[in-house]
Amino acid sequence: MDQTFEQEQRHLSETYAALVGLRNELIDEIETNHHGARQDLIDLSEEVRLNFGSDDETMETLAAIETLNSVIDTYNEYHDASVKKLGRVSLLLEQPYFAKVTLKMRPSRPAQDVYIGTQGMTDKDMSPLVVDWRSPIAETYYSQKMGAVSYEVNGHTRTVELRVRRQFDIVRDELRSYFDTTVAIEDSLLLEALRRRHSEKLRAITATIQREQNNIIRHEDVPVLLVSGIAGSGKTSVMLQRIAYVLYRQRKTLDAQQICLFTPNAIFSHYINAVLPQLGESNPYIYTWQGFLAHLGLSERNSGEEGDLARLALLSEAMDDLTLEPEDFRAIAFDGTTLLKPSQIEAAFNKYQQFPIGARRCALTAEKLHKSFERKISRMAHEDFWQEEMLSLDVDEQVSIFGQLVDPQDEAETVELTKDYLSHHFKNTYEQIESLSWLRIDRIGMRMLHAPALSAAEHLWLKMLISGHGAKGVRYVVIDEIQDYTPVQINVLARYFHGAHFLLLGDPNQAIHKESASWREIRQTFSAAGQLDECRLLTSYRSSPEITSLFASLLTRQERSSLTSVQQPGIAPDIHECGSDYLETLGKIVSEAKGGGGLIAIIVADRARVHWLGRQLPDDVKMLSADDSLPRQGIVLLDLALAKGLEFDHVIVADAQEEVYPNTELCRRRLYTAISRATHRVTIISQGRLTPLLRK
Repeated sequence: MDQTFEQEQRHLSETYAALVGLRNELIDEIETNHHGARQDLIDLSEEVRLNFGSDDETMETLAAIETLNSVIDTYNEYHDASVKKLGRVSLLLEQPYFAKVTLKMRPSRPAQDVYIGTQGMTDKDMSPLVVDWRSPIAETYYSQKMGAVSYEVNGHTRTVELRVRRQFDIVRDELRSYFDTTVAIEDSLLLEALRRRHSEKLRAITATIQREQNNIIRHEDVPVLLVSGIAGSGKTSVMLQRIAYVLYRQRKTLDAQQICLFTPNAIFSHYINAVLPQLGESNPYIYTWQGFLAHLGLSERNSGEEGDLARLALLSEAMDDLTLEPEDFRAIAFDGTTLLKPSQIEAAFNKYQQFPIGARRCALTAEKLHKSFERKISRMAHEDFWQEEMLSLDVDEQVSIFGQLVDPQDEAETVELTKDYLSHHFKNTYEQIESLSWLRIDRIGMRMLHAPALSAAEHLWLKMLISGHGAKGVRYVVIDEIQDYTPVQINVLARYFHGAHFLLLGDPNQAIHKESASWREIRQTFSAAGQLDECRLLTSYRSSPEITSLFASLLTRQERSSLTSVQQPGIAPDIHECGSDYLETLGKIVSEAKGGGGLIAIIVADRARVHWLGRQLPDDVKMLSADDSLPRQGIVLLDLALAKGLEFDHVIVADAQEEVYPNTELCRRRLYTAISRATHRVTIISQGRLTPLLRK
């Protein structure tokens, strides 16, 4: 009998019981708090009398309302904290922890066991049940060496002796197995995790983070961190773990809504959206390039991503000599009411001619426009029309706008309340002033470029040049598949998010578009944001050695020499060169693939081939579009651009003929990308002569 197994199962059972107890207590507390809050609010509400007969009575009424609001806020804060803690406990009940380290903290003290999980949790006595994987002491597990190890706490380095580094395979309160490990790349738990079937959602890799991945996840906070990783090296997982780590380390000052994540397409967004919630964190804002433009109201025009970088430079250079014409200004109006006329705005702008067109002049103009708007509101507040509209507000509208019921006693009070109502009614005007909606950016830009129209990228670039600012409140920007962004895109994003820290991840060998920025251009553009650190991931965790060897054959000899795979041997790639029997052979391959189970992808070069091949294949082959989610299993047909970042149990490259993949650098990268989507099997079929890239 394995005594260690029995001891660990006993500890797991005790921990699980403690977590169940915490869950039940929290549920009871939330329910009790809910009922108690309900009764308290009923009692307090009955004590509140809306009496505005005199100044003293008004003050008493307002004080009673304020007390009621304060009680509500207190209950809400307590409720939110309890619900959040309950969520963390619920996550741990699925897997209380995944690892343990035994540390000798001081020579005179006995060794201490530390259990590590996706969340941290303490018991009733505030003793740790489980330590969060992002905590400083957990670094001793991820450093992957025995003996003397160190970690930092509040800027101080602490050295301890690591005696045991143990990994667990746990489901709820059942210990399935454990492994005492020293070198993570040989870990049984890692290989078991990699053998598991594909899921329609990416899973957290917290239990199996490797040393090179951990170095990136826990890298110091620098203005720009550029990660270059081979296909299947876990870049996307590392990216999400890094976001979770940053949120944990800055949990008092950083919110997920201050992070923007750019993904290659909507399918990929669906694929990753469960990882951070698995780790108890909220998802940040997730954008594609098109989604980003739509957020800025620029989706109705040419995106400009493949535009000419020289046109952006021309706009920048032309700023020195730019002058605005009367027609470059537009009125600010809302709901049919003109609030600021173009002539007023032009006069305000021209008042600061001593400053060049740019951030300072726009800020001064905006400040003056705000004052003009407030004077306009003050005048309108004396008009009968607006006073009558204010007085006709129902009870709910009054409470929503004023925070209370109103009953003006004289003209002065009526004017003041009408002014407050108008400020609320026209509140979007403040944003219009700040966002420079009073300038005809397109008209100005077309004159500067002598062009009939501006692309979305050019419009945004010029607006940033004139206003001097881009995003507000964004502290971190994460861009996956950075190698597929064009020079125009990376310059626009670097400028728009100026002041944020960047995490950029990609693989130069997966740049599948001819317009993509080079790795050198990416470095140069983002290094302007400050210190740029670069890390590399050279181990493939996705594909079998046979598949890894096949896509590695498309790399240079030097690149191949540094690439490794940790997967166990699998099935050799299957390559077919067909003639008139192409569709018949493909049909047999698809039919056989169904019997193998899992998720199978038929990947072709472009959407035109997707539509053509979709008509030739059985109805149960699902054609994926950009807005779809991945199914758990079955056969999907998609183009290479949509396959970016995804992985499949079996990949069928269905158009590997020379005409589609000639011997060019771009096609080498495209074929490398298609093949490297496969985990267990890859089948390659050509309609005609096989690509020379694989003929050898």
